[in-house]
Amino acid sequence: MATKAIIKILKNPRITEKASFAYEQNVYTFDVTDGANKSEIKKAIFELYKVNPVKVNILAIPSKRVVFRGHRNLTGAGKKALVYLKKGDKIEFI
Repeated sequence: MATKAIIKILKNPRITEKASFAYEQNVYTFDVTDGANKSEIKKAIFELYKVNPVKVNILAIPSKRVVFRGHRNLTGAGKKALVYLKKGDKIEFI
């Protein structure tokens, strides 16, 4: 697989309050494309951050109904990945 295709698997790091508590246990959260699988995510993490993940979990994010300024809409659905690293490894977000 080409390097550009591997990098496009990871959309962005998911920086939330819940994710920040997980950083203390070396667990990092990323938004990923819908077609991504665990092995592709591991390769993408290694290509971008030069660390080998110990484990990767993938969770589906369902769409939700919202009302914004009187209009009913749906939020976008997607996937997120929880990436577990060894004790000494870490990923820096700038």
